[in-house]
Amino acid sequence: MSDTIKDLSELRLSYQKDQLLESQLHRDPHEQFLLWFNQALASPLHEPYTMYLATADATGRPHVRTVLLRGASQAGYDFYTNYDSQKGLDLAENPQAELLFYWPELERQVRIHGAVEKISEAEASDYYHKRPRDSQLAAYVSTPQSGVIADRSSLEQRFAQISAQFAQDEAIPKPEFWGGYRVLADRYEFWQGRPNRMHDRIHYLQQDGQWILQRLMP
Repeated sequence: MSDTIKDLSELRLSYQKDQLLESQLHRDPHEQFLLWFNQALASPLHEPYTMYLATADATGRPHVRTVLLRGASQAGYDFYTNYDSQKGLDLAENPQAELLFYWPELERQVRIHGAVEKISEAEASDYYHKRPRDSQLAAYVSTPQSGVIADRSSLEQRFAQISAQFAQDEAIPKPEFWGGYRVLADRYEFWQGRPNRMHDRIHYLQQDGQWILQRLMP
């Protein structure tokens, strides 16, 4: 087996589908996000609510992973996780994050940056109980999230034990170590692929309570 990959220099696409002009944009970036997001939802895309979440710990060591958007409003952008996960530990030390939505079929991406706060227990509990029962059980099984486990069978045994523990309970209580976070956006970037790598990039920056639009070099 070769220890190298083939030359990738010729693997490239020319983006042709759309353009992004300042005259077309909402002055409010959240409204612009909703426009694009709803277009993605209406398209035959696989899980367009998937987003990449970047955090960093107190030393600046970065971590990125895929999560699911579970709420979007003027208040912020919501996701749920185990508070003892790596992302939870990062956010306890450094409560800043960036989200990236990438919709390759639409040749678009959106970056959203901001401070992060925990979602209220009432909101988290409401969402938790909307999840499938097995997903609720899995929150108990997968803790500490990202912790080392001996093998797959150990994980499945733990699931069986937790399932039996709550077998008589109609409603499973939300674990204290599980909940949600909200990204409070203060910067957005909308990217539309264009031919010849002359991409459109529009940046929204919040200054003195107003959103300032800037076009960025590709």
